Amino acid sequence: MTGSNDASEPELAIQWPTPHSEGEAAKGWPRLDRALRLGVMASGHGSNFEALVRACRGGPLRAEVVQLVVNNPACGARQRAERLDIACRLHDHRDHPQRQELDRQVAATFAASAVDLVVMAGWMRIVTPVLIGAYPGRLVNIHPSLLPSFRGLDAVGQALAAGVTLTGCTAHLVEEVVDAGPILVQAAVPVLQGDDHGSLVARIQAQEHRILPYAVALAALRLDSRPAAQTAQG
Repeated sequence: MTGSNDASEPELAIQWPTPHSEGEAAKGWPRLDRALRLGVMASGHGSNFEALVRACRGGPLRAEVVQLVVNNPACGARQRAERLDIACRLHDHRDHPQRQELDRQVAATFAASAVDLVVMAGWMRIVTPVLIGAYPGRLVNIHPSLLPSFRGLDAVGQALAAGVTLTGCTAHLVEEVVDAGPILVQAAVPVLQGDDHGSLVARIQAQEHRILPYAVALAALRLDSRPAAQTAQG
């Protein structure tokens, strides 16, 4: 991880992963021996979903997003999937009073698409052992705080209420305890004087878009089915 000398410049405070030109593998990125098939879960605007697609299509992540699952029929991620020509399946949580049944349907959709790894990119539902067990060590989440600080809902609001001067985002593997799985990547974001919820969210999301594809690559290295994967020589 590298950082600027002046954390008051939010766009320079964190320069990690190393910026790269389009189509050029960034130094230190994991090199995978075959392309991953990714499934994504989203509930909201879908900006992390689109960032992941862009990293696959023109960036250093050797993968393809083959299936999006949403639980909100009006969410922006659904419209992004249509624009990006990616299959999207709606599993409305309101149709599934039991969380386990929702997760069973989600897991079945990803299984039908032969997904290697699943990314929770703003999925606003607590997942159960049904989904975690279907993708053990292969379920990645992005959370807008430096875990283990500010777990759960509205992590940005929690950070502002606590008066911290540094927060950020974390990509981690999902386990049964909420926001407590092994950390893959973190990026720090300064809380500036005068920040409100919207301004801080925007800067954190900019870092989420950068670290999530890298976290997916790191998660792939942990899969037993990837014995030939190796990190790029730098």
